Parts: sequence; structure tokens; C-alpha cells
Amino acid sequence: MFIGYSETETFLRNCRDAVIITHQSPDGDCIGAGFGLKDILAELGIRSRVICSDEFPKRYNFMTSTGAGEDFEPEAIIAVDIADPKLMGKYEEIYGTKVQLCIDHHESNKNYAEKTLLREKATATCEIIYDIAKYMGVTITKHCAMCLYTGIATDSGCFRYDCTTPRAHEIAAEMKRSYDINFAKINRYMFEVKSLGRIKLEAKVTELMEEHLGGKLAVIAVTQDMMKELKITPDELEGFAPLTIQLENTEVGILMREREPNVFKCSFRSADQVNVSAICQTVGGGGHAKAAGCMIEGSLEDAKAYLINAVRKALGE
Repeated sequence: MFIGYSETETFLRNCRDAVIITHQSPDGDCIGAGFGLKDILAELGIRSRVICSDEFPKRYNFMTSTGAGEDFEPEAIIAVDIADPKLMGKYEEIYGTKVQLCIDHHESNKNYAEKTLLREKATATCEIIYDIAKYMGVTITKHCAMCLYTGIATDSGCFRYDCTTPRAHEIAAEMKRSYDINFAKINRYMFEVKSLGRIKLEAKVTELMEEHLGGKLAVIAVTQDMMKELKITPDELEGFAPLTIQLENTEVGILMREREPNVFKCSFRSADQVNVSAICQTVGGGGHAKAAGCMIEGSLEDAKAYLINAVRKALGE
């Protein structure tokens, strides 16, 4: 059932001992939303903890170092930035059918929770968390402000993507003005600081990138062997997907990352008009019109051929 801010406030003020679930392969928005909501619940005197199927990347330590929360038997189950319960990873079996509140901004949301606050036009789930705090009149701490800014900045590509709303700029300005967050340091760690392996991998992009469908589709596949060779971890590939649409004639870009042998996490990007969320939904994924993803199993060549064919159909070729 889809709900508004009033029903969301009622739920949050009356919940107790909440578990906040973030999606696997965590990014700045789901982490920021999870820990930002945790701060808001703390202001209400409510215990909560943030969980994820995967480890939080080290570059987000400034958000996660406050601790994921106490260990307790949860009474309330909340999902943030999760459009589909299968994105919970190992927690799907435990909590997939028990989510009482989902807060999300993905148009592909499966409406799996008892109550869902969905704002598809929001730049990031952190934008919604901010609006919840303001609606409820809850104090936003400096740590919470850093979390919310980070989520908005990362999901907007540092305010470059066309999903960036005027509201996102307004919230970012408020975080800078009222909370004196070190936005320059956050942006540096989110968008500039990289391992030597990551830099070497970027240098190999011209070798790895393949053109298909007359140049309309670009694909980069990164295998586990490549990651081992360059000594990088899967989380270091976050933010790599936009490179796939830098070629001037490319309409769709795909970054394939091998999470485990013959299992690929695929990040789609649209350069302009193509709705990549619709493509991903045909292979069990989803997301936004310009940025979406899916998981696919099989050999690299079989998986690649399957995705190329899915894009071919979407382009009407």
C-alpha cells in the first residue's frame, strides 16, 4: 500500500526496535538513507540498527563509523532505497516478506512492503528522508546532514545527472548553510579518491569497452580475474558505469561486474531517450529511466549476448 508523509510519521513515531535494511552492493544513497533515518529515530528515542548483505565500503566510514546499532530482536522492519526484496541479498529470506515500511524513489518499486512511501521523482532516497525529518519537525544532526548530503550527491553524480531536481540543490544548500558540513571533503572521497588499481582499470577502459549495435550500445565487462590482477574490490567499481556512455554515438551503456563465478551485476546507463529501467525489468531488474540494473547468470559471452539482444529489442532493431 502506497502512503504519504502523514502515515509515514505515524508509523515512525510508534515503531520500536527497528531494523533498517539497505540493498546489497551498497552505495552512497542507501547508506546515507539508512544511517540518516537511524539518526532521526534516535532523536525520537527509538532504537534501530542498519544492516546490509554486503560490507559497507571503507570510503563511507564517516557515516557508518557511528555504529550500525545495538543487537536486539526487531519489532519494526524498514527498507530504504530497495525497489525489490531480492536486492536485500542474504536478508531476503529473513525479511523479504516482513517489511512494514519501504522508503524509496525507484519507479520500478515492486510495492512489496505493507506500507510504501514512494517518490519516483526524487533525486535520491536521502531527499525523501530529509523531507520526512522536516515534515515531522525532528532535529537533523550534523551526522545526519552528512549522510543526506552524501546520498543526494552520489545519486545525482555530484549534481550532473538530469535526475537532479531543484529540491536536491535546495537540500544540499541547506546542509551546507545550516550544518557546516565539509562538502568538499565528502565530494573528494566520493568522486576523486581512488586506489591505484582503480586508476589502472580506468586506463584499460579503451581496451575493455566494446561497441555493439552500430555503436549505439557500449559494454564494459570486468571479471573477477581482472579485479584480482589489479587488486581492486567490487565496491571500487561504483561510479564506473557512466563511463559506458561517454562515446559520442552511444545510446545505452552497460557495465558488467562479476560478483561471483558466472554471476554478473549489470549497471545500465542511458545517454538520452532510452528507458533502461524498462530493459532491466525484462531481465528481472529495475531502477530509473536513465540508470538501472539487473543480475544475470551464465558465462561472460552468454550473459553479454543476452543483454545485447535485450537492448536490440528495446531499440527496435
